[in-house]
Amino acid sequence: MNALCRLTCGLAVVVAALVATGCATVRPWQRGRLASECMQFAPDPAMAAFAGHWQESREGASGGAGLQGGGCGCK
Repeated sequence: MNALCRLTCGLAVVVAALVATGCATVRPWQRGRLASECMQFAPDPAMAAFAGHWQESREGASGGAGLQGGGCGCK
């Protein structure tokens, strides 16, 4: 049982170290690359707004896009 505990603790330390290294500082000259169209969820904001308005008009409801919940107004 002691060996299993050491293995579990060692594995937990390795996983924590890997998770902690996932963060990085973005330098000012790297921000241009991150702001390119291929990195955006909606590269054309006007088209995304139109698609959202069209869907709301078609379904007769609004909300629920990008938020938790089903959009029914339940809290």
